[in-house]
Amino acid sequence: MATKQILTLEDAKRIAAAADAEAQANGWKVSIVVVDDGGHMLYMQRSHDTRFGSVETAIAKARMSAALHIPTKASEDAVMSGRLIHLALPGVIPAEGGVPLERDGVVIGGLGISGVRSFQDGQIAAAGAAVLMQD
Repeated sequence: MATKQILTLEDAKRIAAAADAEAQANGWKVSIVVVDDGGHMLYMQRSHDTRFGSVETAIAKARMSAALHIPTKASEDAVMSGRLIHLALPGVIPAEGGVPLERDGVVIGGLGISGVRSFQDGQIAAAGAAVLMQD
């Protein structure tokens, strides 16, 4: 029987803490969502004064990244270059801020950030995902 790496709740909390630290360092109020490799939420937090609509967007970004194994920025870039088919794909959020979470080259989950401008969401997501590179 094969074995696989999994994303634990403790991993999710460390990832979210690093993302939150980046957001706070810049004064940004965001929602942070970590999902496992099946798109199931492991962890979610929202700054008390962040728009509640950012929660669903962060969930969608995290799930898309885990499902497709690509950052949501790739879909944003595709749409911006005229590949509008991305708008019709189920579950695709063409806005930066979602990244797949990898360990040893295997996608074990996704991280989604929403609440500020897309490139800022992406900066926060990169800071969170970097935690797994330190393991």
